[in-house]
Parts: sequence; structure tokens; C-alpha cells
Amino acid sequence: MANRLPPDPLESKPALSGGALAGRFAAIGACVVLPALAFAYVGGWLDSDRLSAGKIVGALQNNGGVHPGFRRNHAKGVCVSGYFDSNGAAAQFSTAEVLASGRTPVVGRFAVPGGNPYAPDSSVPIRSMALRFTEANGQQWRTGMNAMPVFPVATPKAFYDLTVATGPDPATGKPDPARAKAFFMSHPETGPFLGWIKTAKPSASYATEGYSSLNAFYLVDSAGARHAVRWEMVPDAHDADGAVAPQGTDYLDSDLRTRIAQGPQRWHLIFTLADPGDPVDNATQVWPSGRHTVDAGTLVLDGTQAQDDGPCRDINYDPLVLPTGIEASDDPLLPARSAAYAISYKRRTAEETDAPGVTPALAH
Repeated sequence: MANRLPPDPLESKPALSGGALAGRFAAIGACVVLPALAFAYVGGWLDSDRLSAGKIVGALQNNGGVHPGFRRNHAKGVCVSGYFDSNGAAAQFSTAEVLASGRTPVVGRFAVPGGNPYAPDSSVPIRSMALRFTEANGQQWRTGMNAMPVFPVATPKAFYDLTVATGPDPATGKPDPARAKAFFMSHPETGPFLGWIKTAKPSASYATEGYSSLNAFYLVDSAGARHAVRWEMVPDAHDADGAVAPQGTDYLDSDLRTRIAQGPQRWHLIFTLADPGDPVDNATQVWPSGRHTVDAGTLVLDGTQAQDDGPCRDINYDPLVLPTGIEASDDPLLPARSAAYAISYKRRTAEETDAPGVTPALAH
């Protein structure tokens, strides 16, 4: 087993009815527990009398179940390693060393949303990619991305309310379509996400997915000018025409191991620069097409290990771990994610796993 690392201090509504409605809401409930697994009281944006980290963690555990030692969200995953080959094209917008020409080592993790580490890979149509870039100067850039175009809600409070609304009813053990529908009807900002999730299907491979930051950040150039951006990892590999994800439990990990054994898997890091007036504090809103994009280089993944003892196990993929030259936007989800990851990391490192042969410390 790998040596244990020291604790990381960071870490329009579609018309559906009947059983289809209940099933869709259940899928939404699983999908939306994204890297922002809980939101703590930070900077005054949460009222501790109404919403606490404990309440949100409780709601998430109510949805996914309690699995000691595992991540509360994205509990099922696999470690990957490799490097980022920067072509220097983004260096005009940022002083970050990782974006200068050259190679930066990367430790990452692919995962399936949700808090159940035993869930079938086909249970949700979203996959995630988390990465830690370590610059030669010791600074790090950590990012958690998802294979979806928008986030369903814009604020921590709305996320909590969504988690509760799509969770199981204590009386039935299943999501209540009426409760979920009431939430979505009262939150029109969820329209773009609902429009997408209505037809979204699970992919057959981690390697053929594109992954988006969803939240906006700033690249900061040598003159101190800030450039609002979102980024995505665009894969070189693609599913064959008509490819359908297997109805199985663990096909994603084995597929990835097979692909990497045959050769490194690659993604292009694409930055999209905002135009003036584009929203930089709301992850539910997409930017119009036609915005300036920059291909900053190629992510190359050439190694994979099980998450119980792989290099990603003890990494907290806190999205606010940023190097000089990259800064956070005012999106309220970002500090919420950061605070929650720290709390989650502390909790899960104190837990004992309930799965034989799996070591603790598998959460954010």
C-alpha cells in the first residue's frame, strides 16, 4: 500500500409524469451531489441559525447513505497520474507557471457522482475529473470538473434545498416527485440543467468525456489584468457511433485501465474567455457561443491505481488551491466548496472504513 500522506489542510422545465417523473427526479438527486458536497459557515454567506455544515452533510448522507472512510460525494472513483504539456498559448493571460511552456506533473481522480461507493456506474449520466498540478516552484493548482454544461443552482442555500427536495421520503424511502417538482418550479434557474439532464445518458468511458469547471475564475497576466475564464478538458478519444454504456457496476475502472495499458489518454485544456457582461458569479448560466478560446496544452494520463491506496487518496481537490496567476471569481459556490472540503477531509480521515480491504481517507 502507498505511504500515507500527511493530512491535507485544504481539501424551460421538461414535462414529465408518473413513474418517469419519479425516476428522473431520483437521477437528478444523484447527479447534483457534485464536488460542492456541503457548505459551511464562511464569510457570512450562510446564516448559522438556518443552515449549517452539519445540516448539509446530514442531507447528503441521507441521500447517499453513511459509508465511513469514503467521500461523501463522488465516493466511487479511481486514481490517475500523468502530466500536463503546456504549449504556452495561455501565458499571455496568466503568470501561472503551469501555463508557461513545459511539463507539469499531475495526480488526478475520475469518479461517479453520489455518496454510495457501491453504486452501478450506469446509475447517473455524469462523470467527474479532479486534478492536482504541482508546479516546479511548489505551488499547486487543484480543480474539480464535471461532465455537464451547467450547475443546477447558483447558491449554497439553493443547493441544500435541492438536496433535501430530491432526497428519499422517510415514509417511502424514495424521492417524492411532488416535493422535487415544487423545488424546480420555484427555482427557474434550474431550467438549463433540467433541459440537459432530460436526455443525458451515461457514457461508456471516462476517457471519452469532456469535463468543465462550471465555475468562473480569473487568469491574471504580468500587468495585473484579470481575464475571466471557464475551462474544460476536451478528450482526444471518442465513443464509437452508437456506443452505449454497459448496464454494469464497475465497467468504468476496467475500461480506463485497458485504455491506459494500450497508451496514454489525452485531453486538451481549453480556456474560454468571457466578454464584458458575461456572468462570472453564476454557474447556472452558460456563456454565449463565439467567445474567444485558447488551447493551452495537453493533459496526458498514463497511470491508474485503485483509490484505496493510490496517490489521489489523500488529496483534497479544493478548487481554491490556486497558484499565482489564477484567482477565484465571486461565485458563492467556490468558498462554499472549499470550506466543506476541509470539513469533510477532517471527518473522513478520522473514520474507519466499513469495507474489507479498503483503507480510510477516501473523501474530499
